[in-house]
Amino acid sequence: MWSGNVLETAAGLLLVFFVPGFLIAKALFPEWRLRGPLALRRAVEIVTLSFVLSVALTILLGYVLLSTAPGGFRTSWSEPTLEIGLVAVALIALGSGVARGAYRREPPPAPVPEPTSGDEGAFELTQRLDRLRREERRLEHELRVGAHAAPEDARLRYRLQEIRQESDDLRQRREREYAS
Repeated sequence: MWSGNVLETAAGLLLVFFVPGFLIAKALFPEWRLRGPLALRRAVEIVTLSFVLSVALTILLGYVLLSTAPGGFRTSWSEPTLEIGLVAVALIALGSGVARGAYRREPPPAPVPEPTSGDEGAFELTQRLDRLRREERRLEHELRVGAHAAPEDARLRYRLQEIRQESDDLRQRREREYAS
């Protein structure tokens, strides 16, 4: 008899604290796998998300049962209404996960975010502007120090003007993107 209580307790704890959240997480993120270089990170994310979703779902379902049941929801050890609700949600999440390919051997492709204006991040833009600024300083130094023939001098000045123009265009384009 004691082993039956242990099994019931284990099943109840899994149902309240893990299974519905895990199945919902798999349905929401079918591309997450516990393989590759991000395996440990994904495992922590999935376990944490499973726990939080399961607890939140249990609380929400308990509240709905308390507020909508005629005469109130009677909580007792022999009343399986909450467990039936959790199992129903878990089965729906399982079906949704199967439909989205969460349990296939090969994961479905991750969704690609839609490009928005200003997609080039601030870091990339800063790197590009820094490269242009270094090139500009190098050309200015070469013009100042070097004794060049007239055609070479004209070519360096033209390249310097191109770099300055490109840098200004990048800044103006980014400002227009932020303004709109």
